[in-house]
Amino acid sequence: MVELFGRSWTRTELLKRVGDVSQLCGARLVRLSEGPESGVQVAELRTGSGLAFSVLPGRGMDIGFAEFRGMPLCWRSSTGEVAASHYEPAGEGWLRGFSGGLMATCGFTTAGWPSVDQGQSLPLHGRASYLQARNVHVDGDWNADEYVMWVQGRTRETTVFGGDIRLTRRVWARLGESRLFVDDVLENLGQARTPLMLAYHINVGFPLLDEDSELISSAREMEPITDDAEAALANFRRYGPPTADWQATVLVHHVRASADGWARTAFVNRRLGIGLFIKQRPEELPWLWQWKQLGYGAYVAGLEPANCIGRGRAYDRERGTLQFLDPGEQRRHSLEIGVLESAQAIDDFAADIAR
Repeated sequence: MVELFGRSWTRTELLKRVGDVSQLCGARLVRLSEGPESGVQVAELRTGSGLAFSVLPGRGMDIGFAEFRGMPLCWRSSTGEVAASHYEPAGEGWLRGFSGGLMATCGFTTAGWPSVDQGQSLPLHGRASYLQARNVHVDGDWNADEYVMWVQGRTRETTVFGGDIRLTRRVWARLGESRLFVDDVLENLGQARTPLMLAYHINVGFPLLDEDSELISSAREMEPITDDAEAALANFRRYGPPTADWQATVLVHHVRASADGWARTAFVNRRLGIGLFIKQRPEELPWLWQWKQLGYGAYVAGLEPANCIGRGRAYDRERGTLQFLDPGEQRRHSLEIGVLESAQAIDDFAADIAR
């Protein structure tokens, strides 16, 4: 059954009332046409609940702009969805095409800070977000009385005489719901054991981010990775207004699963009575990076499920936390991202984490 417009509906009841299901929800593929965004493929999805978001096959199968009932959920940078051909791999060149959006993919063989690992210079956050997808499939269909819409595609980070990792990603949602799901399969198609580093760079922005916004975390252990550890830990749950000359802090949360195997995190604005939640499985993604960036214009709360610490590949190797994929091996990661639509939903979420 579909929950929509204050009641439950069967497929038959809804289809008696519309000429096509696209009146209620849908997924369609479009292409951007101007400036540095020209040529980028975008899949637009609407769930009918008020949640609308875009998936970017032309940019790593990332999730771009997202809104709920007209309110933006994510931060947007000045760059826009820069086409993959403009990628600048050196140092922090990744930032020249970092549009923000609901989720940017960092990986696959390095994620986090630039580093030099075993003589190899590695850039900020890797290439994953700049890879263009193949085998893109955008569609929706009924499953009994549920309507499901999806975008699926494959990206591949590969080089001659080097690593060869393929991502198959499916982003999907249901009619009437205010949440989406990300299901990833990563596979080593190469002949050698290869590092695997992933971070899902979720970017919350104004108005969800504002004075007195709050982080609700299941973590019981936290580790600062920026230089000023005291600043990262001080009042980490609370956020303030945009601040001139803000120095970014990053705090790594060691997330804890509930009885159902999911670790939960939420970013909430109690004044507006709305929040954004994230669910991840700690056996897949043990950490969540909290990037607090409250500068003018760069006013963003990063919440980043990850399988690595964030200081770069050399650090994870030295620490013993670097993960690898053997030839032919697959690894699965799943995320759920959704909206807490009321003050009561926020209170219920917080109570559930506190148990």
